[in-house]
Amino acid sequence: MTQQKQTQSYLVPFVIMVVLMALVGLITNLNGQFQAPMQAAFLQESGSLTNALTTLITFAFFSGYLAMGIPSAKSIEKKGYKTTLIRGLFGLIVAFGLYELSAYTFDAVDLAKFQAVQDDPNAVIIPVAYYIFLFAGFVAGSAMTFLQAVLNPYIVACDVKGTTGVTRQSIAGTANSMMATIAPLLVASVIFAGKSGLDIALSSLYIPFLILIVLVGGLIVALMKIHLPSIASTEKKEGEVLEKSVWSFSHLALGVVAIFMYVGVEVAVGNNINLYGQSLGFQPQDAALLATIYWGLMLVGRLCGSFLSSISASKQLTITASGAGLLVLGGMLLDNPYLLVGAGLFHSIMWGAIFSLAIDKLGKYTSAGSGALMMGIVGGAILPFAQGFLADSLGGWQWTWIIVVVAEAYLLFYALSGHKVKQLP
Repeated sequence: MTQQKQTQSYLVPFVIMVVLMALVGLITNLNGQFQAPMQAAFLQESGSLTNALTTLITFAFFSGYLAMGIPSAKSIEKKGYKTTLIRGLFGLIVAFGLYELSAYTFDAVDLAKFQAVQDDPNAVIIPVAYYIFLFAGFVAGSAMTFLQAVLNPYIVACDVKGTTGVTRQSIAGTANSMMATIAPLLVASVIFAGKSGLDIALSSLYIPFLILIVLVGGLIVALMKIHLPSIASTEKKEGEVLEKSVWSFSHLALGVVAIFMYVGVEVAVGNNINLYGQSLGFQPQDAALLATIYWGLMLVGRLCGSFLSSISASKQLTITASGAGLLVLGGMLLDNPYLLVGAGLFHSIMWGAIFSLAIDKLGKYTSAGSGALMMGIVGGAILPFAQGFLADSLGGWQWTWIIVVVAEAYLLFYALSGHKVKQLP
């Protein structure tokens, strides 16, 4: 009877985590899908490094994960899961305010500068609003680190009847993907209504981010009133000492690299596909549709992944890394963006598989391991930025996808060998 009550008590916290994962998907992809319109608005007079500067928007966001990986783990250890969640949500409100400030600064300060040099082909201007936007992305990414450091171990550990750790990750990932799928259309068709260049009205950001501030504030109030049970299997007992470094577990250390590669390829395809499509002559709305198809396939894959509980995480990762690698390689060789977006179907369940493999049998080291895994998310900053820099160097995007192919190969290695549990001497 006690076990039954304990199992039932995890259902409501699990539902809350799924809702928060949906919020994470929306904010993460909103920031990424701002690349194309912000390139048109901020960087039309930026010189020869336009793609690199554009992908800095993604770089700034995911850099927050590297900066806050360890602090988020310490917050869980000292203050618990609930306080860490609330801290992350407050951080999001600050980030939304900074996005609003960026829009205001562009309209009040930078727009006149652009209009004054429209006929000067040698003019180079990087607006003040661009730097504020980058900082807003960094703050948002930092806040996301606190959220995900709590969400992922909670989702794995909440033993809801009839599910496994992988299937619970897939369910949460489905909610995440639903909002991520909406984000490209929201940016291209609602917020900026298909406009480009100086026709983009950054004041269009005011109402959407005000709505998000209100929604997140409501979540904070709700969390303060809800009891979230502790998960003893993933926490260090009071006064207990971690005798060794969490990095002594090779499957975790290699798992951090796997998370780095996975998030890097997911973001590189999902965010840079817009820029790639526009370089091939796609209109902004059509390029945004490529991103929507990619994230939509992620959603379909995660829906299907919910029914794959009988297949081990290592086998799931083996199949998905192989399939995604072949599609990206084919898309690069044929210069075909539609093959690239097909990789979304395979990327869809990689996160859950990698995370489950990486924290397997960590016991009291789970919280520290989760924080370490959050540091790997910086791959979403580095790989897309490296791709943008390479696109400027090569004069196009086609051969830059080799970065993604190499990352997919590493994920295959982790699925076949790197995930095996052993401790380094």
